[in-house]
Amino acid sequence: MKNLRALVVAAVLGLTQAATAQQADLSYFLPKEVQYNKDVPTPKELLGYNVGEWHVSHDQLAMYMRIMAEASDRMTITEYGRTHENRPLYLLTVTSPENLKNIETIKANHKKLTNPSESGSVNIKDMPAVVWMGYSVHGNEPSGSNASLLAVYHLAAAQGPEIEKLLKETVILIDPSINPDGLNRFASWVNTHRGKNLVTDNNSAEFDEVWPRGRTNHYWFDLNRDWLPLQHPESKGRLAKFHEWKPNVLTDHHEMGTNATFFFQPGIPSRNNPLTPENNFKLTQKMGGYHAKALDKIGSFYYTEESYDDFYYGKGSTYPDVNGSVGILFEQASSRGHAQESVNGVLSFPFTIRNQFTTTLSTLEAAQAMREELLTHQRDFYKNALNEAKKAPVKAYVFGSEQDKAKAYHLAEIIKQHQIEVYRPKEAFKINNTTYTPENAYIIPTEQPQHRLIEAMFEKRTTFQDSLFYDISAWTFPLAFDLEHAALSSKNFKSSQLGQKVEQLTFPAGEVVGGKSDYAYVFEWHGYYAPRALNNLMERGIVTRVATDKFTNGANKQFDYGSILVPVAGQPVNAEELHKTLQEVASKNGITVHAMATGLMPQGIKLGSPMMLSLQQPKVMMLIGDGVNSYDIGEVWHLLDNRFDMKPTLVKTNNFNRIGLNKYNVIVMADGNYNSISKDKLRSWVQQGGTVIGMGEAAKWLADNGIGNITFKKDEEETKARKPYADMDNTEGAQVIGGAIFETRLDLTHPLAYGYTDAQMPIFRSNTLFMERSKSPYANPVMYTSNPLMAGYVSKPNLEKVKNSAAVDVSALGAGKVIAMPDNPNFRAFWYGTNKLFLNSIFFGQIISGSSARAEE
Repeated sequence: MKNLRALVVAAVLGLTQAATAQQADLSYFLPKEVQYNKDVPTPKELLGYNVGEWHVSHDQLAMYMRIMAEASDRMTITEYGRTHENRPLYLLTVTSPENLKNIETIKANHKKLTNPSESGSVNIKDMPAVVWMGYSVHGNEPSGSNASLLAVYHLAAAQGPEIEKLLKETVILIDPSINPDGLNRFASWVNTHRGKNLVTDNNSAEFDEVWPRGRTNHYWFDLNRDWLPLQHPESKGRLAKFHEWKPNVLTDHHEMGTNATFFFQPGIPSRNNPLTPENNFKLTQKMGGYHAKALDKIGSFYYTEESYDDFYYGKGSTYPDVNGSVGILFEQASSRGHAQESVNGVLSFPFTIRNQFTTTLSTLEAAQAMREELLTHQRDFYKNALNEAKKAPVKAYVFGSEQDKAKAYHLAEIIKQHQIEVYRPKEAFKINNTTYTPENAYIIPTEQPQHRLIEAMFEKRTTFQDSLFYDISAWTFPLAFDLEHAALSSKNFKSSQLGQKVEQLTFPAGEVVGGKSDYAYVFEWHGYYAPRALNNLMERGIVTRVATDKFTNGANKQFDYGSILVPVAGQPVNAEELHKTLQEVASKNGITVHAMATGLMPQGIKLGSPMMLSLQQPKVMMLIGDGVNSYDIGEVWHLLDNRFDMKPTLVKTNNFNRIGLNKYNVIVMADGNYNSISKDKLRSWVQQGGTVIGMGEAAKWLADNGIGNITFKKDEEETKARKPYADMDNTEGAQVIGGAIFETRLDLTHPLAYGYTDAQMPIFRSNTLFMERSKSPYANPVMYTSNPLMAGYVSKPNLEKVKNSAAVDVSALGAGKVIAMPDNPNFRAFWYGTNKLFLNSIFFGQIISGSSARAEE
């Protein structure tokens, strides 16, 4: 043991403690039968307060973990990433000192279990089990991260043969804060509103944190839904470590409503994903016995096999299940502060921490006792998966895009992070009237250890055992990306079709074709990053125009609707500087810019045509704050700021009525309630030429307030037969569209569809807002088809309502436009396929003809 005491003096730095009636010293949390090394400093000695007395801030948590790892010979610490706010993400490796000395060998041997060609030779009798402890992916569910203080102290200081045996037989990985930005936001709120004497009245401001609250990360994303999409640095770094270790068990510590008790998995059996083997459920159930015993011992109430499910693989407790691990969800009733009244009496923060710590220990006990079972399960999982792949009808999946290589690149990027092998085609081949080439396509053979995960990412499931889902029911990735794709059977796929294995992905090259021009340049709108390229130019004051019809240059290159014209004359820079700028922009955004020597096109419109419309740079206001769905508006913010280099202004709804709107030409209203803003002020602004984009309930709000001429279908009154009260939740829940994928048809000539080349577009829907078709034949550029369900669950009544309904409505209001989208085109940042529909609304709403839009009646 290193000299911990010397480090304590430097760490505390004058921190003080505040005595309260709710203090709980270590004896409240720790098992009574365990002796602890007095040379190991307690959390109070490092932090200056007892665990649970204050909410630990992330900087304090990080300091504590670094000191403990530096001082203890049982643990090491690794930084696996940085959050959007530049906070470090840590993973501690805890095991016996002897194991630590050989940790790389242990890791390498353990990973062999996931390789069927090697796993048969592995001796699991002497192999440690690997347990991953993940705490507080939701920042305002802090009992997990605060329990990690106790977990690390216990593992560093506990003495005796039991802890020595545990450390010898397990490798414990501790992620003390999966969401540092959210945790810090919440800790700051509740600590700021805590009095010397704790107030338990649930009307207190301490329990009513301000919008957007601490649940989410910097861009207001739920990181517990990002295990599959991998759109954030927290998830990318964590997943790399997950696959580096391939743990046998992963715990995911959450909180739920204050009036609840404690939940541990398994969840509802009928809602397990069918790709998860039955043995996973049995192991989860067996581990539940250990949790029940431990919670019984301290007198805590709990439940299991209710409420929650294991269907969506993008959650922390479910992703392990499709990777040969066992994911365990813990849900603790939340004090949402330091102590709060509940139906079960006053719920204290220390009590919530104790339950999380108790089930941390019960997980370790179960993993140690079930070590060989868990290791065997992992080995068998991958062997069986490979055998299933050999018998499966689908031998490979192919996807790609000739026109948008960047979008295909990003899907391949996600897939590779899941340890799935990706290849280029050896040579061009055609299937379903689409040609896939080595330059524009990727092939995923299904005969590999990650077979089940591949199926989970590509399948289009429409039949289910249960009609209720805790999260979404479909997430088919090639549909989300709106890419050409196909499932290849043994009839149209041979392993000889596999070309180069993709070891390192390279972002598609962009270039200026034709050298420097003294006349003009043109680039098409097909590329995913074409909007960023346009905005990059606009930021530099470069004048641009958009083609509202097709044309062909002298080299027989046809340019589609939405192509961007950059004249050389009349720019703020000379021809040399403009060429250099376009080279830089083309390279950054993976687009091809064509130099034009003349404006006289052999076919189609000419470059000086009145159908080449001038563009203004979008000046975007995003409404945020109370009433607004923070997830949906966060997705907009992330898209514009993080991905497209735009600078939207975030305006709180309670400030809208008092500020001037003349700075902005686009207002984005995500799903939410906007009754606090002046409808007259917004209507006047639109009439003067602004574009307002309303999504989800915001679109309904615009319709209800006469801003635009939008009509939604009304719920039909029906005579309901008498039904059992006990079935009410299930019966009503089955009418919810929790998240499914539907087919729409685009008008490819409409400005909102610029950049799309296929009239069929998959769209994600997670609500029951159904928009009527417009009386104008030009106002609905996106319509649901007559047979729209592509993947996921929808009830028969709702399916009938979706059929042939409008997915987008464009209304003219004075000189401005009202664009209504009941669905979310930016869902969880991985719906790349409909991002352009939203971006087109921002960039091209200004050019939509008023006579083509549905005029206000």
